[in-house]
Amino acid sequence: MLKDYIESKPKIESKRLVLRPLIREDIEDLRQWTPNREIYKYWGKNPGKVDLKPELLFEKPEKPSKSFHLWIEFKQDKKVIGDIYIYLIERDKKAKVAIRLSPEYHNRGIGTEAVKTMVNWCFENTELQIIWSDVDKENIASIKLLEKCDFKRTKEVSQGKMVSTICDYYIYEIVK
Repeated sequence: MLKDYIESKPKIESKRLVLRPLIREDIEDLRQWTPNREIYKYWGKNPGKVDLKPELLFEKPEKPSKSFHLWIEFKQDKKVIGDIYIYLIERDKKAKVAIRLSPEYHNRGIGTEAVKTMVNWCFENTELQIIWSDVDKENIASIKLLEKCDFKRTKEVSQGKMVSTICDYYIYEIVK
């Protein structure tokens, strides 16, 4: 149940990854990739203050929430190389997924493994029934990732707003 994870977030393992809460020792890993503007091309914003100075993540305690913000540790390198979100939870049945990954780790199937792992965990351990994502039509890599994870395109939006960017985008969903 989602309520079981309001105070304490899970640690989820797959073959090559650990999806887990952030710890202070991860700051140096984050400094290597979170300021990289390439990551934000389709994110709808530029790197924020916390992306530029990851130590700020520890200035305020995380507020209790049903949402998940887990960090992606690549077991082989023992480094945090990305993060994944499950948020915008509606009536405990539907939620949005988003992922960021260090460009150094693109094209290795890591994003696909992280999304599949997170979605499967949500469907097995929470009452979520639908997980969705929006993706800029030009973001071919993310479209391929979602489709490899069995998400289906359900809607097309022309000149819609994604965060602070106006663009054409698709909505993808996967149903339990």
